[in-house]
Amino acid sequence: MSMYGRDPWGGPLEINAADSATDDDRSRNLQDFDRAALSRPLDETQQSWLLGPGEQKKKKYVDLGCIIVSRKIFVWTVGTLVVSAFLAGFITLIVKTVPRHRHAHPPPDNYTLALHKALMFFNAQKSGKLPKHNNVSWRGNSCLNDGKGQSGTFYKDLVGGYYDAGDAIKFNFPQSFAITMLSWSVIEYRQKYEDAGELTHVKEIIKWGTDYFLKTFNSTADTITTLVAQVGSGDTSGGSTASNDHYCWMRPEDIDYKRPVMTCSSCSDLGAEMAAALAAASIVFKENKAYSQKLVHGARTLFKFSRDQRGRYSAGGSEAATFYNSTIYWDEFVWGGAWLYYATGNSSYLQLATAPGLARHAGAFWGGPDYGVLSWDNKLAGAQVLLSRLRLFLSPGYPYEEILRTFHNQTSIVMCSYLPIFTSFNRTKGGLIQLNHGRPQPLQYVVNAAFLATLYSDYLEAADTPGWYCGPNFYSTEVLRDFAKTQIDYILGKNPRKMSYIVGFGNHYPKHVHHRGASIPKNKIKYNCKGGWKWRDTSKPNPNTLVGAMAAGPDKHDGFHDVRTNYNYTEPTLAGNAGLVAALVALSGDRTTGIDKNTIFSSVPPMFPTPPPPPAPWKP
Repeated sequence: MSMYGRDPWGGPLEINAADSATDDDRSRNLQDFDRAALSRPLDETQQSWLLGPGEQKKKKYVDLGCIIVSRKIFVWTVGTLVVSAFLAGFITLIVKTVPRHRHAHPPPDNYTLALHKALMFFNAQKSGKLPKHNNVSWRGNSCLNDGKGQSGTFYKDLVGGYYDAGDAIKFNFPQSFAITMLSWSVIEYRQKYEDAGELTHVKEIIKWGTDYFLKTFNSTADTITTLVAQVGSGDTSGGSTASNDHYCWMRPEDIDYKRPVMTCSSCSDLGAEMAAALAAASIVFKENKAYSQKLVHGARTLFKFSRDQRGRYSAGGSEAATFYNSTIYWDEFVWGGAWLYYATGNSSYLQLATAPGLARHAGAFWGGPDYGVLSWDNKLAGAQVLLSRLRLFLSPGYPYEEILRTFHNQTSIVMCSYLPIFTSFNRTKGGLIQLNHGRPQPLQYVVNAAFLATLYSDYLEAADTPGWYCGPNFYSTEVLRDFAKTQIDYILGKNPRKMSYIVGFGNHYPKHVHHRGASIPKNKIKYNCKGGWKWRDTSKPNPNTLVGAMAAGPDKHDGFHDVRTNYNYTEPTLAGNAGLVAALVALSGDRTTGIDKNTIFSSVPPMFPTPPPPPAPWKP
């Protein structure tokens, strides 16, 4: 008997009764099928299909106390650490045992070597109670009674500051210029000073000067009427035999004669120059906020005094006219106004410094034989460069643009006048530019020009400007640096005499510099006013080396007389050495280390130029 059903795939489904079997038969048949299936190996998946869920493989763990991790992971981690430690130790062993080729720093260039020495001159010129580490063995405390014991004066004491040259007079006019120049060089080339290891030293030199300046007037007042111009006297006119700093030849430490104090009430040039010194130094010491503000306040007071009470400090037959005569004071107004603007950000100072009338009085449009010659008397060339900086980097626009463009163009002309292709200034056969037209003591003017040329070339490079025009001809910034290098190299020994004009630099340098302290041996014998004359007049070299002092220089024929009594050849000065230091640091070190573009502008507020007024309406 058969039964039929419908096959879901479309065919008949037949179930035979004969195929029906007992459970035992089916079991035996399945066992036969199982043996046939297991006659070949099965993988785990296939076994799970046939066998169903069975006992899983037990994983092994490691108990670390705070955590439990897989033993496999633990073994791999520990193994990796061991192998890494082995490799690190092996590499370290190789590095330490294999010889290395050390790349030594190149030796310092001549400019850096000379810089170290030039700064030491200021240590030798210090007046007052010297610091412990002054590093000039033959110098000691001196003139500790300057300005003391004089009743009714606005100053308590005038101890400190610097002696000007080979004497012991403190001339505040050139001393102020020296501190301004040193501060300017630090503001522009701080990194180079740091690279040379001299930043702390030069800042200490500057502070020694500014601390003294703050004693020379009532620095806490907003308005003053009197200022100290000079301490000590050098007047020997009319055959005077009175004991003073020029008639006597004594160590500063042995001075026992009275040292007069000279003040002035109408001294615009001195007041504005000292204001420039304090203002520039305030930027140098901007990290010391209290001291910087003290300097700024003093600079404001001095500049107001210089504007309120007009006059030349050396007028009226004063002693200053003999040694450091000031021709005009208008250049100090431009110079001082520019520095006060940078120190304060007060636009009233910029308005004054860029006043066309002031520039005209300062000689900006005069020309003349001394145009472009920066010195302790004439600051115009320095002010022109300083204000060209403002135009190059901040471009303040109207209403300053016209006069700033004029200063910028004038600066370009000054730089052209330094080049040998032009005949603005003669040169000696040895190549020294005659900025003072053959007059004595030429080097102080040469170093200032070398500094301005190097600085201006760095300004142009920082402004991504490859050079400048002299008429129709274009000159690269390298031309300016070459000019500066040739002049400084001449001073360092590349000259017809093959001698260095810096004491202690090189093997051949002046041995008879005009300097009281350097010429008298340190022998515990006190020589009186005339007792030191024998040391002045001897032909023997100075027993004490005045390291870093720049001599006054050769004559227009490259000649030089190393004679102590001939100060036109052998006397060093503060102003001269300050320019030398500035030029040396500008040329020193890595060529890629340029100027500090921004520090001088740290107090200058953001500038939003006022639009110029509309043009006048057109008329036929």
